Amino acid sequence: MFFLEEQVVEKWRKKTVKRFMDILILAELENKPMGGTDTIAFIHEKFGVLVSAGTVYSLFHSLERDKMIKARVEKRKKIYTLTEEGEKTIKAIRKANNEIQSTLKDLL
Repeated sequence: MFFLEEQVVEKWRKKTVKRFMDILILAELENKPMGGTDTIAFIHEKFGVLVSAGTVYSLFHSLERDKMIKARVEKRKKIYTLTEEGEKTIKAIRKANNEIQSTLKDLL
């Protein structure tokens, strides 16, 4: 029975990380600028989830289009940083943290 629980938790954790990857990226960009490979490594090291480059770059494109992040080219590599809008957004999410946690608890 314990093995089944472990599998369910692992599957749910991976799904959650992938669903909230935009927030994870914004939060980490608050600490330091990152490129695509940096982001893939960060997510893998912190959460044990391996995401594809296509997924990450597609998300970067979406965040850039929404004016949450901006890119600069450094040695043929794009490095992303938060914009003012991105900073406001991640601060609002952090401020709503308790409400978000409460909602997740209410699901179960």
